Amino acid sequence: MLVPVSWLKEYVDIDLPVKELAEKLTVAGLEVKEIRTIGLPVPIDPEALIWDREKLVIGQILNVEPHPDADRLVLAAVEYGGDSHEVVVTGAPNLIAFLGKDDLLSRKLFSPLALEGVTLYDGHKEGRVKMTLKGRKLRGVYNRCMLCSEKELGISDEHEGIIILHGDYQPGTPVQDVLGDAILDIDIIPNIARCASIIGVAREVAALTGQTLQEPDYKVNFEGPLIENKVTISTDSPELNPRFVAMVISGVEQKPSPEWMQRRLRMVGQRPINIVVDISNYVMLEMGQPNHTFDYDFLRLRADAYNQDGPIHLHTRLPLKDETLTTLDGEEHELAPYNILVTDPAGNLSLGGIMGGIESEINEKTTNVLLEAAAWNYLNIRRSATALRINSEAAFRFSRGVHPSQAPLGAKRAAELLRRYAGGTVASGIIDSYPNPPEIIGIRLEAEEVSRIGGIGLSLSEITQLLRSLAFSIDLRDDHLMVTPPDHRIDIEGTADLIEEVCRMYGYNRIPTKEMSDTLPPQRNNRNLELEERIKDILTQLGLQEVITYRLTTPEQEARLYPKTITIPDDRPYLTLANPISRDRVSMRHSLLASVLEVAAGNSRYAEQIAIFELGKIFIASEYGPLPDEFRRLVLVMTGLRNMEHWQDSSVGSSFDLFDLKGVIEELFSALRVPDVNIEAGDHPSYRPGHSARITIGNQQLGVFGEIHPMVVEEEDILGDWPILAAELDLEILIPAIPGAHQVTPPPIYPAINEDIAVVVDKDVSAADITNAVNKIGGYLLKSAALFDVYEGEPIPSGKKSLAYHLTFQAPDKTLTDKTVRKNRERIVSGL
Repeated sequence: MLVPVSWLKEYVDIDLPVKELAEKLTVAGLEVKEIRTIGLPVPIDPEALIWDREKLVIGQILNVEPHPDADRLVLAAVEYGGDSHEVVVTGAPNLIAFLGKDDLLSRKLFSPLALEGVTLYDGHKEGRVKMTLKGRKLRGVYNRCMLCSEKELGISDEHEGIIILHGDYQPGTPVQDVLGDAILDIDIIPNIARCASIIGVAREVAALTGQTLQEPDYKVNFEGPLIENKVTISTDSPELNPRFVAMVISGVEQKPSPEWMQRRLRMVGQRPINIVVDISNYVMLEMGQPNHTFDYDFLRLRADAYNQDGPIHLHTRLPLKDETLTTLDGEEHELAPYNILVTDPAGNLSLGGIMGGIESEINEKTTNVLLEAAAWNYLNIRRSATALRINSEAAFRFSRGVHPSQAPLGAKRAAELLRRYAGGTVASGIIDSYPNPPEIIGIRLEAEEVSRIGGIGLSLSEITQLLRSLAFSIDLRDDHLMVTPPDHRIDIEGTADLIEEVCRMYGYNRIPTKEMSDTLPPQRNNRNLELEERIKDILTQLGLQEVITYRLTTPEQEARLYPKTITIPDDRPYLTLANPISRDRVSMRHSLLASVLEVAAGNSRYAEQIAIFELGKIFIASEYGPLPDEFRRLVLVMTGLRNMEHWQDSSVGSSFDLFDLKGVIEELFSALRVPDVNIEAGDHPSYRPGHSARITIGNQQLGVFGEIHPMVVEEEDILGDWPILAAELDLEILIPAIPGAHQVTPPPIYPAINEDIAVVVDKDVSAADITNAVNKIGGYLLKSAALFDVYEGEPIPSGKKSLAYHLTFQAPDKTLTDKTVRKNRERIVSGL
């Protein structure tokens, strides 16, 4: 949120340097992300424009006359405190409007005047381009000065006209003293939502600096007829709409808002529109209480069309089936059953707390205004705004919580500004429907508890002083305080919240550091966590990179793991969030593979080699209670080039294949020393037929791996022509199978003897079966059996294949003889 210091000063006296003020706010929990300066002599940004105090001054416009040789230019006589006034050539449309007026002195028109030699921003170029003002002839009239727009001074990008100031200014006053400003960019995080307004920040500044908060005047000059004859209010859902306030202002003149208001709105990122809309936005930014204006005459016509006599009736309710609403941004929204609406007998008017409807918006013909300010359930507003994808300033505030007590204050403030600056007449009285006021709570607070939790030793009187600076009501008792939060705070619920406020005001930086004085608890190892970390270390050493993905997904996203021709086998329902943060994060995931493939798809646009893994949990709805069953899974994904380009490597260009992934899996099991692991051919709908395998331990299936099905790759939008390889392992089976200890033997000191053997078998016999048989028959002298060749063709008979193995024999206590090795080799052949 952008907070101009000049606006803050309207409500609290500030005598601190801007940097020191920003530091105080940040330490108190209001993080100032950036300080933007406008014309000040000590800018935070060294490239910012500093206004020259001698050559950039306030000038009074004495008269405006036509240019002798140009219809679109005028000559303005400007008094600036020099020996004589300056004649400025300008084409500013808002100054041409004063052409020929003979009462400019009484109107007291002032504007920033730039004298020759001053540095400004060029108003006719895109962005912020600096230029130095030089005198020159404009259509025959020499011009050495310029009346400035906001863009030329760096206030905003507005360049439609010059800045016109109304009031009492001394000609020649440095513009820096009048318009110079600093803007604080404050990060409004959820626990400081009360500060999403200028007054909210001013309240914090007053508490931190010991100043007095000077709130706006909420008095209204009621001059119109009774409002009871104009509007009534009701609600079906007081739990969603606890308060609704309405006022009527008639005879409003549609015109631009005052220059000072437009300038403030632009400084905080709002575009001025017209007097009614600008005042509505101004009050929301000033107080943090959003309000909304309807065209009263339009509502009257709707009521008459439905033969509704008497006052206009506004009603808040939940939508009917299949109802829609087109909002001010022109978007038509299909309404969910929980979206709260503001309606009249003719239909929907607005989305409560989020955005108005387009039909009843203020237009250039509006003269009578119905002003509403309300309170809404913040959880419902947050859910609705997220589901409808509407990011409005009102939704930002209401979704974080605005106390119902602020509604009548916001309505009064806006109504009085409409009366004062738009010429409106305020109907007498306020319609205030308040069916669900919040409970006023008192919280017990003891000094010992502040010391125990906050770490600071303060007396009850010191705590009282700190809390009263934030407008808390305090009842000081013998050994404790009874504290009542102010009515603008809905975030104070218990003792811990009060202690946080005490610590903020005391200063987090002043809280002393204390060492633990208690005995440390005994250290107990967490075997599951240690093994998970061990698995991560091994995979990282094997060249894979860990990724961490969201645990939230959608059923549609995970359905992409299966070709469209396949029925999804998972019949367990998803655990769905009642208030999801976005449309693509609504359910707890059933699979890690979908999330990791999504990462691979994103990286495939930038990388030619991807080798990643994730170790995490999946969540399956439980049959025994509301909480889901949580299961640990490990997913590996590899794709792309096996070796990146290198001048010494002739194998560049080959891609990862199924055996690269198989090698990683086997190395993982070897490093973990998991016994009795078998890999055999298997099918899975997510994998390409004939290119996948299953992993078992004993009679349990540990996981599957293989090449992802081409139809799945197409759905996941993974770029590249390489095969996508993946593995899914069940850690609930793997981790219990990892031995707690293993036997270590010293390296043998006697030489090994190598023998080769070729076995002709049926084509459908797996090499793994042969390897297992050889290892079993070979006994303790056989150290390894490694397949090094597979051959089919002449002279091997049809339907057969030849498997060739390197056999390594070695004894731990002696040198083997050829006779001993030959006997073992013959026993292997005989056994096969």
